[in-house]
Amino acid sequence: MPRHEYLYGQTLPQLEALCNRLEMPRFAAKQIARWLYDKHATTIEAMSDLSARHRALLAETYEVGLTAPEKVSISTDGTKKYLYRTSQNHFIESAYIPDGDRATLCISSQAGCRMGCRFCATGRQGLQHSLSTNEILNQIESLPERERLTNVVFMGMGEPLDNLDSLLPALEVLTSAWGFGWSPTRITVSTAGVASRLERFLEATQVHLAVSLHNPFPHERAEIMPIEKAWPIREVVEILRRYDFTHQRRVSFEYIVMSGLNDSPRHIRELCRLLDGIKCRINLIRFHKIPGSPYFSPDDRAMIAFRDALTAKGIHTTIRTSRGEDIQAACGLLSTAQNEAAQF
Repeated sequence: MPRHEYLYGQTLPQLEALCNRLEMPRFAAKQIARWLYDKHATTIEAMSDLSARHRALLAETYEVGLTAPEKVSISTDGTKKYLYRTSQNHFIESAYIPDGDRATLCISSQAGCRMGCRFCATGRQGLQHSLSTNEILNQIESLPERERLTNVVFMGMGEPLDNLDSLLPALEVLTSAWGFGWSPTRITVSTAGVASRLERFLEATQVHLAVSLHNPFPHERAEIMPIEKAWPIREVVEILRRYDFTHQRRVSFEYIVMSGLNDSPRHIRELCRLLDGIKCRINLIRFHKIPGSPYFSPDDRAMIAFRDALTAKGIHTTIRTSRGEDIQAACGLLSTAQNEAAQF
């Protein structure tokens, strides 16, 4: 028998269309949405304000469609790395990062990635497939610590803007009153700079944006980020100049600092030129070592000096705290190991 379709991840308009096809009343769509996203029902049978006939009708074709993580690794600093199996039998990761009264979940948008960044373990996998909206949101809904979450960041495996048709409905569910009802300020989406889809994303959402920059010089950036050849960072920056980042929405630039590669005074000067006039911040990130990589992070003194030099130039700059290094928290390491183990 064919596998049932999933309800979880469907937007209100999609649920309304579903009810129309099944000749259910239009208001049933809001009832289903409430059970999925507010009451966290795991079965159709639990949706008690739907008639028994309508529940049976739904169950003929649909199921809620939630799956628990298959594995969890726990760091000494409290970070947890969850491993999920996808519908196509690949593995993706989510990292739960508690920090005082805040708790952030870093989620994936694809199994693997086709951007090919040289410093990223996920990029070595290539792209297995893009996640469905169901698979994106399942990482949140099936998280044991779901009720403690204060923020979600799309900074896990994959390039979110390369999967925009699944990303936008997921954001709609998260931020709509009929869904999770979250403020867009609780969500950040990261991109390596898919310029062709950036404007559509910016027009459709109000969530924060994080751009993976890592080197301001085009030829140097292209050596570690092949996406630079298709969508130059300067083109991305020019698009961003047309949008307002002075109120609730924020844009930041992620910068993995690699000793001797992108941390010189000339890099500081070029960063300032590139980002001149954009209200933004730069997040400096220590490089998490991955097997076979020639790159390594500067020591703490060099990181602080780099931050202070950028701050002195008028760019708000922070150093992101490293978390979970003892459990392979860097993006792609755990799933790569699991995928390789599954081949034997």
